[in-house]
Amino acid sequence: MIDKELLKKLVLPFGISPTDGEVGMLDRYSDMLFEKNKVMNLTAITEPYDVTVKHFVDSLSVFSVISPKDGESFIDVGTGAGFPGAAVLIMSPHLKMTFLDGTRKKLDFIKESLDLIGLDAEILHMRAEEAGRNACYREKFDYVTARAVANLRELSEYCIPFLKLGGTFVAMKGSDSEDEIKEAEAAISVLGGKISEIKSIEIADGVKRTLVVIKKISQTPPKYPRTSAKIAKQPIK
Repeated sequence: MIDKELLKKLVLPFGISPTDGEVGMLDRYSDMLFEKNKVMNLTAITEPYDVTVKHFVDSLSVFSVISPKDGESFIDVGTGAGFPGAAVLIMSPHLKMTFLDGTRKKLDFIKESLDLIGLDAEILHMRAEEAGRNACYREKFDYVTARAVANLRELSEYCIPFLKLGGTFVAMKGSDSEDEIKEAEAAISVLGGKISEIKSIEIADGVKRTLVVIKKISQTPPKYPRTSAKIAKQPIK
């Protein structure tokens, strides 16, 4: 399903060089995504080139800003069909990976697919704001990722509470996100974070991504995250 040689070429700038075995696992995951998508809505991206670039290469772009170590904890918030988390786990199989989503069917797909390729992860069916207030998950993770479409200001309230002190949140945003990032700075600070890097990359011809890297420098105040309604209606300013 994926273009293996194209993938190998496009991820080299991220500082990674997948083995044939790793590329094979990515390909098997894409095959399972394609088959399951016939019976449920997992993704609107179905052409092999687009799947290769917009799902897998895009997911692996996080390695251009982080270098997770074996045994570190990683949560993919609003993971959907498993991006970027599944691709990250395939490349770093000894991470303690958690997939968080509010849709059980999508999580079932991830669990089934990981089982078939021999990988293990925690599957967490909760809303992000509920998990972020849960002592089992609050401030427990070395890394948080989110490829969600939410505005960075609101997305930060969902994600930063998961981070340990010194942990890293990678928000995967669109190429035109300068105003959004500036608008989010105050909220990120209130939540205990600080932007450490903003990296704009071209994943492929005409496909661009901005990675916003946020470090956790102080504990998140207990009142956050609030309910999703309050996050939407009363954003932190």
